[in-house]
Amino acid sequence: MNENGIAALEVFLVEPSHTQQIIINQHLQASGIHAVTFVSSGGEMLARLKKAKPDLIISSMYLPDMTGVDLIHSIRKDGESYDMAFLLISSETNIQYLEPIRQAGAIAILPKPFTQQALDTALCASLDYLHPEKAALEHLDVEELHVLLVDDSEFSRKYIQRVLNNIGIERITCANDGKQALALFQEHFFDLIVTDFNMPEMDGLQLVNAIRGDAEQISTVPILMVTSEQNQNRLAAIENAGVSAVLDKPFEPQSIKRLIMQLLN
Repeated sequence: MNENGIAALEVFLVEPSHTQQIIINQHLQASGIHAVTFVSSGGEMLARLKKAKPDLIISSMYLPDMTGVDLIHSIRKDGESYDMAFLLISSETNIQYLEPIRQAGAIAILPKPFTQQALDTALCASLDYLHPEKAALEHLDVEELHVLLVDDSEFSRKYIQRVLNNIGIERITCANDGKQALALFQEHFFDLIVTDFNMPEMDGLQLVNAIRGDAEQISTVPILMVTSEQNQNRLAAIENAGVSAVLDKPFEPQSIKRLIMQLLN
């Protein structure tokens, strides 16, 4: 872990429980972080953001005035909010409630209780997100890569686009669903496709099948699927369809960088 970088992180902790504030803060101090501002509600957090921009926002799911979902959605409506990392710490396990957090671009979701190692991993991911390094490809100029990004969530598209920008990829064409993406694929050349799985009109699996089955196009284009799908049968179908790699949401920025380097080198 880059202890000097981690220690410099400025954190806003949104947690109504004083006991949980103490517990989480102790873990943060063990990681070397001491610049922690305690916030007890979502409204207070949003008010503070008008005056200050922390490096990392850590929030619980259930706040006195809103949920963590409401909070991250309110934060992400501001384009500059993607300069900040968001970490959820919650005992919630219902996928239905966690899914919007995954889609909105959380750096990680930690359970209560969590381990020091899990927190350290999330903090390292935050640091990679905030202070990225450009990807180094042997035979390609990363700035010349043309990527097709497919996701029906505007928050997710913007978050992944920010991650791709961070590693040096600037030429990104976005599509809202598989149907729109397929039309773009048939008209343009792309070096890489990054797609979600669950989408309206045409999902990620249908998109992959259409691309891999199109004899008139270069169907060997690498396809990276970034998804929160947990159903093992569906994930197996995705891999069998010819996806180059599958990455879970939320993902660590280093993971997508490493996969892209493997796929394109």
